[in-house]
Amino acid sequence: MLAKLTAKNQLTLPKAIISHFPGVAYFDVSAESGRIVLAPVRVNQADVVRDKLAELGIEQSDVRDAIRWARENR
Repeated sequence: MLAKLTAKNQLTLPKAIISHFPGVAYFDVSAESGRIVLAPVRVNQADVVRDKLAELGIEQSDVRDAIRWARENR
C-alpha cells in the first residue's frame, strides 16, 4: 500500500492498516535502517496534564496551595 507525503510533511495511513490499531491516536515515529517505523502509543492523560502544568510553570506546591485556598473558601 502507498501513503503519499503531502507538501506539509503529512501522511495519511491506509484504512486497512490503521484498522488494526483501534483507539490509537498517536504513534511514536523513528527511523531504522532506512525505514520509517511507527509504533502505537497510548497517551496517559495524567502525563498530558503533568506536561501542561510543567509548561505553565505550575509546581506541586502551587497545586497544594490552590486546594487549601479552595477548601477554606467554600
